[in-house]
Amino acid sequence: MQINNAISSAPSLHKKVLRLMGNRFEISVLSDNEQWAAKCIASAITEISRIEKLLTTYSDDSQTNKINNNAGIAPVKVDKEVFDLIERSLKISSLTQGAFDISYGSIDKRLWNFDKEMTSLPDEKTAKQLVRLINYKNILLDKENCTVFLKEKGMRIGFGGIGKGYAAEKAKHLLKEIGVQSGIVNAAGDLTTWGLQANGKPWTIGIANPEAKQHSFSSLNITDMAVATSGNYEKFVIINGKKYSHTIDPKTGLPVSGIKSVTIINPNAEIADAMATPVMIMGIKVGLDMVNQIKGLACLIIDDQNKIYTSENIKLTS
Repeated sequence: MQINNAISSAPSLHKKVLRLMGNRFEISVLSDNEQWAAKCIASAITEISRIEKLLTTYSDDSQTNKINNNAGIAPVKVDKEVFDLIERSLKISSLTQGAFDISYGSIDKRLWNFDKEMTSLPDEKTAKQLVRLINYKNILLDKENCTVFLKEKGMRIGFGGIGKGYAAEKAKHLLKEIGVQSGIVNAAGDLTTWGLQANGKPWTIGIANPEAKQHSFSSLNITDMAVATSGNYEKFVIINGKKYSHTIDPKTGLPVSGIKSVTIINPNAEIADAMATPVMIMGIKVGLDMVNQIKGLACLIIDDQNKIYTSENIKLTS
């Protein structure tokens, strides 16, 4: 697919901000033609909306909900696109030893509101009971028939940990396909870049300060690269002076602590999005050990004492 681009002026960045997939998306296209850029951005929005309809759990007729509604009952035939995304999710679950798990949707949200009314954590036994349905190994795939079956009744899958990155990556591919040589798709802070700025330099991406997320404490110069951040500054609760993030360890059922934020850098936005939370769950040492073994993956961690840890292949500019 190609959208005709007639030259009209010097290249500038054209942006649109809107709410998609329950998040703030900002789509930026570098072009010398404002009308052409607007058409390209509209095409990207259509693509993200299409993905949202497939993956949402807020619509009864989405493929995700059909899978969830048939948990423990019967396999559900899905589009190859959904099947492939689930298959890749399971590979990431295996790689992260279950720290990433799309069956996290089985957690009873009423027990994890992370609001002022939450004054204590459930005991370990109760917490473990709550997460008994979280087990990626019980998501059974039949490649030949393109079906997905959740083995246990009550199991639920959700794409909150990978869906934004997947949508950003698909939008980027579409924009490149229709001739956009440079731009950014930003999905609530999980973003992917390609090409160069109008001045010929790489994009400069700020790393959010967990204490004041509107300010950055450092920056990265990147192109053809994606960045995703998972942090405890979005949603958290303080119990007995200790800060707990809304990120739940699927093995224990308890919130993680000790890390303020994890930033992942990778050429693929889907992978960057999916790897940020598991590193937070795995902890600094184990998380960095894993990242250092994966080609093309880089990581920056800020702990509760504001100490910065980076993977071996990362370069920061202050």
